[in-house]
Amino acid sequence: MHIQAVTLFPEMFAAITGYGVTGRALKQGLWRFGTVNPRQFADNKLGYIDDRPFGGGPGMIMMAPPLHAAIDQAKQAAGGAAHVIYLSPQGRPLTHSRAAELAQTDNLILLCGRYEGIDERLLQHSVDEEIGIGDFVVSGGELPAMMLMDAVLRLVPGVLGDMQSAEQDSFSDGLLDCPHYTRPLEFQGMGVPEVLRSGHHGLIAQWRLKQSLSRTLARRPDLLAGRTLIPQEARLLAEIEQEQQAFPS
Repeated sequence: MHIQAVTLFPEMFAAITGYGVTGRALKQGLWRFGTVNPRQFADNKLGYIDDRPFGGGPGMIMMAPPLHAAIDQAKQAAGGAAHVIYLSPQGRPLTHSRAAELAQTDNLILLCGRYEGIDERLLQHSVDEEIGIGDFVVSGGELPAMMLMDAVLRLVPGVLGDMQSAEQDSFSDGLLDCPHYTRPLEFQGMGVPEVLRSGHHGLIAQWRLKQSLSRTLARRPDLLAGRTLIPQEARLLAEIEQEQQAFPS
């Protein structure tokens, strides 16, 4: 997989290219990364690539020509074909399923905006998709781009030491993940659930599924609203609801 970022701050991406599983995978050649700074395509000596918005208003808008040239250069580096994503709070929310789809893409170009936004004509002409990471605004697209990269790259075969780590994550099966425990057996007066120490894999799997359902019901009931439950899930969810009615919090 080849990922490129069109960004005014290429150095920010050291956080993902130099550390953790993504940094190790980059060194192993499991993915490639490059950046293009649109300032190099500015039509002025000071490197400005923004200007005041037509119609007035606060802030500055990133101009279309230098961004278009930067995207073209990134496409050339990708061999001509690439999927261009603009990181924007107005975009389609990033989900696990979308990250899994993007993990199958050979070439991604991530457009990182700054200031008040980007000329709409550039978005219509050169961007394939807008993606957001939440209903909030940050100062630039670099941090959202790195979050998208991390979510996508960990689903690329070989990036994680054990792919089961990704397969058992929250959202991988549409539910939140279950609680996890490790040594010591007791911490601050709290122990490890006995079932996890039993060695009975069937009971452990059932406990984990029930915990995932319970946590999803409590924290993200919207995930259950459109879910087609398998019989085991329906039974466990009924148990959870009965327990909550018998012992309301």
